[in-house]
Amino acid sequence: GDVAMTFRASGMRAWLLQRLSSVYMVAFIVAALLWYAMSGTITYTAWRELLANPVIAVAVALFFSSILIHAWIGMRDVLIDYMPIMGVRLVLLLGIAVFLIAMGIWVAFILISVVKI
Repeated sequence: GDVAMTFRASGMRAWLLQRLSSVYMVAFIVAALLWYAMSGTITYTAWRELLANPVIAVAVALFFSSILIHAWIGMRDVLIDYMPIMGVRLVLLLGIAVFLIAMGIWVAFILISVVKI
């Protein structure tokens, strides 16, 4: 009863997070493409000024967080479904987790170095 419900709820939560992250990524990409199409020539200075805006920086941080969450759930589900050897699965999941966390930290450092509060 309760254990099955917990697993079901966990699976539903992962499913929902993956769908919500997809929706945000699509909306962000559409908005970014529209901005790009209307901006004409974009220089390094223009990019830096755009990212210096805290609202834009938060939107970018949410975009990259969505990518990392989406990737984690997808890779985790694939490995759980198709890697029967528990030890190999654990090592792969650990490697993926370390990689994704490192990418998140890298993005955070970049955004912190640019944003003007």
